[in-house]
Amino acid sequence: MLVPIWSVLGLSAQEGWKLKLDQEGIQVYSAPCADSKINSLKVICTLESSLSQLTAVLLDIKSQDDWFYHTKSSVLQQVSPSELYYYAELYFPFPCSNRDFIEHIKVTQDTNTKVVTMTVENVPDFISPKSNLVRVIKSQCKWLITPVSKNQTLVEFTLFADPAGSIPTWLINRFSYYGPFETFKKLKIQLKKPEYANQTFSFIIN
Repeated sequence: MLVPIWSVLGLSAQEGWKLKLDQEGIQVYSAPCADSKINSLKVICTLESSLSQLTAVLLDIKSQDDWFYHTKSSVLQQVSPSELYYYAELYFPFPCSNRDFIEHIKVTQDTNTKVVTMTVENVPDFISPKSNLVRVIKSQCKWLITPVSKNQTLVEFTLFADPAGSIPTWLINRFSYYGPFETFKKLKIQLKKPEYANQTFSFIIN
């Protein structure tokens, strides 16, 4: 899912991931993009969670504010249990204007490996822009979730996002790793909430 300055997949990232932060079991990497001065990011983390449990958290957009760094989100259209469109506003410190974005989420699973993939595609024209916000128009994100055991998953989260506006590129790249790190810290806490413990999905095999 796209999110603050940092948030969405660097599918255009080149080889050369460099470790920027390794704390509390969360590793954040950065790599240059071929078509942007803004770096792509990757997070690798092992979570105490089943595939369905993590999927339930990721698709619970109304509760995303509890753990996704500096965002306020809402569902725009529920296409199916595994596909939706959602809107989010990103909070930026003064004097910067807040950003907003619209994302198209799809969740699929490889029935042989049981690996779950969630793709998050930016669709900036899904609704009209708001005059007081800067619309994010360049972003991509991907969650690759591999089962390690019945109640443990290995997550690789790759992302790229251009926040647009007049924020200097060097400033974005310097602090971009902080948002993903804080998000994954809170995600670990969110996964412990009882409402996600026993959720199941017809499209997920644990």
